[in-house]
Amino acid sequence: MAGILAGKKALIFGVANERSIAWAVARELHAHGAELAFTYAGEVLEKRVRPLAEGIGSSLVLPCDVTRDDEIESVFEEVGREWGGLDILVHAIAFANKEDLAQPYVETGRAGFHTALDISAYSLVVLTRHAARLMKGRDGAVVTLTYMGSEKVVPNYNVMGVAKAALEASVRYLAYDLGADGIRVNAISAGPVKTLAAAGIAGFRDMLRLAGERAPLKRNVDAAEIGRTAVYLVSELGSGVTGETLHVDAGYNVMGM
Repeated sequence: MAGILAGKKALIFGVANERSIAWAVARELHAHGAELAFTYAGEVLEKRVRPLAEGIGSSLVLPCDVTRDDEIESVFEEVGREWGGLDILVHAIAFANKEDLAQPYVETGRAGFHTALDISAYSLVVLTRHAARLMKGRDGAVVTLTYMGSEKVVPNYNVMGVAKAALEASVRYLAYDLGADGIRVNAISAGPVKTLAAAGIAGFRDMLRLAGERAPLKRNVDAAEIGRTAVYLVSELGSGVTGETLHVDAGYNVMGM
């Protein structure tokens, strides 16, 4: 029986290695029938991403630094040539300078603020703009990844929390802008998961332990659960959902004390 995403074309931004949430999302999309393309930023990431992509039969693996408009344009031109259109965009990109995560938010410098907001939030806007041109008439779907540090103070998350808040606001505005074209835009607010990005957050092990202890389900989530939620959001199962930030965190976000 064909998968629920059979015939769909999905472009994935943000895979760093096999432990990335983006890779878990990609695996679930592939398992449900989608054809995938990937991007990478730099030679180091290419060496990690290309073997993963080839392992699931994906030959479209393209370089893209999301701070460079020319590289973004090249990616979407190539996707358009190869596929003729696009159904799914997965945005799993976030970055802040290490020093801006290590020091109090009040000490964030102008350049560090710009970097975090540009890469972590504005990139969704520009990638979605290009994707939307390839999604016309295809009921496209965009999904991005966020974290509860956008809503409440999480020590050591600092400027990234502010960037994620901007990301979530962007989801709502993009959903409004593109809804008339049948394009849906949503975010998954994932609980803490051991990834390369998480390693850069001071005290992450404590975050992981406390979330598992205090969540209603008394555990942490795994990356596959986040991937399956992405399948819901980009498939016909989520056809009536747009502009939402859906928590996948074993219920941790509902707790007060």
